[in-house]
Amino acid sequence: MTHVTYRIVEHDGGWAYTVDGAFSESFPSHAEALAAAKRAAAEQRVPGRTEAIEYETADGKWHSETASGEDRPETEVEDRP
Repeated sequence: MTHVTYRIVEHDGGWAYTVDGAFSESFPSHAEALAAAKRAAAEQRVPGRTEAIEYETADGKWHSETASGEDRPETEVEDRP
């Protein structure tokens, strides 16, 4: 199962959360960034609908598969002051 960690960091004169090198918007306070990260982590765990998807790979081949709505990652929020 995939694991996603949201980390609270100082960013752009305020606070943000980061996931795999991508930053959220900046928040004026640490508490607001932490609350936003907790909301985002919780939302990511919510199951969705099972869908048929198609995508093209870098070599130009098309693939069809079924993406399970139950295939959600484990999430956590890491806050190190």
